Amino acid sequence: MKFNIITIFPKIFDSYFSESIIKRAQEKKLVDIHIHNLRDFTNDKHKTVDDSPYGGGAGMVIKVEPVIKAVGSILKVKSNPSTSLRASKKTKIIVFSTKGKQFNQKMAYDWSKKFDQLILITGRYEGIDERVVKILKAEEISIGPYVLTDGEVPAMAIVSAVTRLIPGAINLESLQEESHWDFLIKREKRVKGGKKGGKKKKGVAPSVVGGLEYPHYTRPEVLEYKGKKFRVPKVLLSGDHKKIAEWRQSKLK
Repeated sequence: MKFNIITIFPKIFDSYFSESIIKRAQEKKLVDIHIHNLRDFTNDKHKTVDDSPYGGGAGMVIKVEPVIKAVGSILKVKSNPSTSLRASKKTKIIVFSTKGKQFNQKMAYDWSKKFDQLILITGRYEGIDERVVKILKAEEISIGPYVLTDGEVPAMAIVSAVTRLIPGAINLESLQEESHWDFLIKREKRVKGGKKGGKKKKGVAPSVVGGLEYPHYTRPEVLEYKGKKFRVPKVLLSGDHKKIAEWRQSKLK
């Protein structure tokens, strides 16, 4: 999977993409992340990427031309009025916007399977000129019902959510027992759930059915804090896997 991120603050990503799972995914060549400085695609000496909004109002708006040139560079197409910048079916172009469709785990899963390249266009200030979306046939995406100061954080969230779903990036068992997995994969990974009419009946692992995620505990067994004792639920210490699975099922939210 290739991630191409267009931004005016390229150094923001240095630390985040150089740690943990994303770093290892890059080392394994499972993902290829490229950061593109939008200012490199301007023509004036001040490297201007924004201008005041038509109709008045506070803030500045990211201009169309440098964004189009940046995407053209990624797609290896010279941007001019006679050239189409339409991406291939395996490439998805995303513009981050507060009015966009809210990103979720199903989208992350679908993108990890359907596309081999994501182009993420980050915004600042009052946003990006609406014509960018129309020209590039991009999808507007929001990561939640709130307003951020930038589009770099959403870009990192997308890369993180999609990367971990790429085979080999993370342990499959860890994915199957986490939030949202059963809503996505459902019966892709089945386990034996009993017999009916002499035939084995398949079902979903009890630990991931019907909700988000159950509570997790680790050592110490008893934690003393401010005069109170906080214990691990006894069922988790029982060794009875059936009862543990039932308890976890009952705690799904």
